[in-house]
Amino acid sequence: MAKRIFSGAQPTGNLHLGNYLGALRNWVALQQEYESLFCVVDLHAVTVPQDPRHLAAKTKEVARIYLAAGVDPRVSTIFIQSDVKEHAELAWILNCVVRISELERMTQFKDKARKQRENVLAGLLTYPALMAADILLYQTDLVPVGQDQKQHLELTRDLAERFNRDFGETFRVPDAFIPKVGAKIMALDDPSKKMSKSDENENGRISLLDDADAIRRKFKRAVTDSGTDVRFDESRPAVTNLLSIYQLLTGQTPEQIEAHFAGKGYAQLKNDLAEATIEFLRPFQERVRGIGDEELSRILSEGAEKARAIAAETLREVKSRMGLVGA
Repeated sequence: MAKRIFSGAQPTGNLHLGNYLGALRNWVALQQEYESLFCVVDLHAVTVPQDPRHLAAKTKEVARIYLAAGVDPRVSTIFIQSDVKEHAELAWILNCVVRISELERMTQFKDKARKQRENVLAGLLTYPALMAADILLYQTDLVPVGQDQKQHLELTRDLAERFNRDFGETFRVPDAFIPKVGAKIMALDDPSKKMSKSDENENGRISLLDDADAIRRKFKRAVTDSGTDVRFDESRPAVTNLLSIYQLLTGQTPEQIEAHFAGKGYAQLKNDLAEATIEFLRPFQERVRGIGDEELSRILSEGAEKARAIAAETLREVKSRMGLVGA
C-alpha cells in the first residue's frame, strides 16, 4: 500500500516563486509515488484577523494555483480545510493533550506574539494543535515541510506518540519530507531571509500571478553582492540566490549557467532571470485563469468528500479511545 502525504498552504498573502520551487513543484512529483492530500488551510488563516470577502477569494485562488501547478485531482485529494469539520474537532481534543509550555516554545508563536503583543488571539497559540490535527487525521506518513515548519512537525510527532501511549495505538507518527534542492529560496531584497508571502516589502518576492512588468521591476531592484563575477559562491549569497532560481527555472547545470554569464555583469543576470521567470510563469498563469468556478467547486467538493471519509474514521477511533462515546 502506498504511503500517504499531507500538506497545505494558507490563503493569505500571495503565493510566490519560492512556494512553487520549494513546495508545489515537489507536491506534483510526490503525487505519483504517494497517496496525496493537499489542503487550503483556511482555518489557520483566521488565527489573525481577516477580511471575509478577501479570505474567500484567496482560498479559491490558492486552490486554482494548486491545480495550475500540476496537482491532479484524479490522483490527489484537493480540498478546503473548513469543509472537513473533523479538523476542528480533533484540534480541540489535541488541545487537551498538548501542554501550554510546549505551545509557548514555538518559534513562530513567539515571533508573531512579539509583533502583535496584547492583540494576540488564542488561536495563534493553539495553531500547532490544529496543524497536528490536519496531519494526524489522515494517518499521514510524510509531510513535505519547509525548515520553518519543522518545529511544528516535531510537536505533531510528540502528540501522536503521547496519545498512543496514553490511550492506545491510534495515530501513525509522521516523518518530515524536506527536499534537498529548491527548499529555501531567499528574498530578493535580503538574501539572509527566506522569500515570504507575509513580508511587507513586495519587492522581496516574485508572486506567481505577477505580470511581466512587475517581475522585471523586482529583479532589477534585487540586491547583489560586491564583485562582478556571475558565479555560484556561498560567500556571495545574493548572487547565488539569483543563480539558484535561474537553475531551477531553466534546468541548466551550474557549469552551463556560469559559462553563459562569463564576462557578463549583474544587469545581464537580472534581465535574463526576469525573462526566464516570465516565460516559466506564462503557461502557469494561463492555466490559473482557465479554471472556472463550476469546475473548481466540483473538484473541491469531491476532494472534501474523499477527505471526510478518511478523517471521520480516524476521529471515531480517537473518540472511542478517549471514552467520548456519544449517544
